[in-house]
Amino acid sequence: MLTITDFINILHRYYKSPLVQIYELEEHKIETWREIYLQYSVNRLISIAPDSSLFDAIYSLLKNKIHRLPVIDPASGNVLHILTHKRILKFLHIFGSMIPKPRFLQRRINEVAIGTFREIATVQESASVYDALTVFVERRVSALPVVDDKGKVVALYSRFDVINLAAQKNYNNLNMTMREAVSSRACCMEGVLKCYPHETLETVIDRIAKAEVHRLVLVDRDDVVRGIVSLSDLLQALVLTPADIYKRSSCEDEENKMEVDLKKEDG
Repeated sequence: MLTITDFINILHRYYKSPLVQIYELEEHKIETWREIYLQYSVNRLISIAPDSSLFDAIYSLLKNKIHRLPVIDPASGNVLHILTHKRILKFLHIFGSMIPKPRFLQRRINEVAIGTFREIATVQESASVYDALTVFVERRVSALPVVDDKGKVVALYSRFDVINLAAQKNYNNLNMTMREAVSSRACCMEGVLKCYPHETLETVIDRIAKAEVHRLVLVDRDDVVRGIVSLSDLLQALVLTPADIYKRSSCEDEENKMEVDLKKEDG
């Protein structure tokens, strides 16, 4: 599967300066990109069968830290559908009203510890687009709050926004500032939707589902970034954590690590 992540990795890897033309990327075949990408990637295609459960799909998305899960017919090999966090949460939001709601949905977002609140990846509006791509590659995040010199969020720059560089043929000038990149992007790009520490988890879920965005930026009264609440965080809290999957996976990882360490000592 060729994704925006691949496009970002290739841009970041081969961009030198505005003086070095990389317009020939438009003429590259997908096969060329695949060969280049496979040189520094060990990822395999993650898929799921059409008779698998929705729970299995959510588990696969979160465990493998992927954003798209193709549903493949095992007989023909054809892709029947592509599942995403957004589609699944929308489904749960619509049909979840038919079942009793968990009590923890009424707790405030700062009480349930759902989301990222430490070492939040951001980018200054004075930084370059190349700087943003570097953060995407090194931190493996899907979006960056763009902040001013006081830490206030002024925009949100996601991986999907990078496609706008290709549409406008600006990928040869990654030295432009984030302020310029945000102001020049298409109007349909995802904006900044915020949430606040005092709001309930149910309010946050309603907002993210109705707006059909991938994340909310948690801010304080001064609009300073304090965290990120993503679709992955919400699905983990709604589906896997109640099933004790997160704890079990963590224990298994720790046991595997201990087993490897013991083998090293024996060797």
